[in-house]
Amino acid sequence: MKNENATGDSYHYQDIDNYVKKKFSGNYNSEQKKLLLQEELVTTYHIPIRCVICVKEFDLTYSRAGTTETLNGRWNGNVLNTNASCNGGSIVLTRIKESAFKEIPEIKVDTGTIRLDFYDNAEIDGDSITVKIDNKVILSHQRLTAKPLTAFIKIDLHNTFHEVEMIAENVGSIPPNTAVLIVTAGEQRHRVALNSTEVKSAKVRFVYEGATEKTTAQEKFSVANKGL
Repeated sequence: MKNENATGDSYHYQDIDNYVKKKFSGNYNSEQKKLLLQEELVTTYHIPIRCVICVKEFDLTYSRAGTTETLNGRWNGNVLNTNASCNGGSIVLTRIKESAFKEIPEIKVDTGTIRLDFYDNAEIDGDSITVKIDNKVILSHQRLTAKPLTAFIKIDLHNTFHEVEMIAENVGSIPPNTAVLIVTAGEQRHRVALNSTEVKSAKVRFVYEGATEKTTAQEKFSVANKGL
């Protein structure tokens, strides 16, 4: 919020692996406690083929009862890139302590090639990992050391979203399996700590947001769904 203007990101999700992320803007009337929001750019998505993306607008009223904060109202919208109605309805939103997506870092990049360097975190204790990019194995049963395990991702207007998964093949002598991922994307550099066990992998996601971001996800979705 800035004054009475609202901006941010919205997630519509079945779970953290099936979701649509969109930017929104709107305004809040403090006297009436009314919040009007319009979803805009689809920044990324990963959804079952049977699903479509609906771009929504919301007419909401804010209320608070004790420690529970609620937005209650109605929504409507259209299927992305069409005039087809999504057949809106009522909606109730409640403030939560933290996002369901908090455990999966999402890094915005604006370059065509991303370099990934995996190192053991702190003490080298024999951790071994397998790394998948978009569910394809690119490093298999590799031991983490002080020297990097390196992989590359190509990202462009037609491949705007990539997910990297680190799977623990063992947990070394000091559980869990911990790694430091150094991400180099053009002039950007990010340091991400990844922790995985033999039953839970670690993930990080990359989303392209370059100068032409306003059309990337929409164009990609249109191509993927042409003829439906």
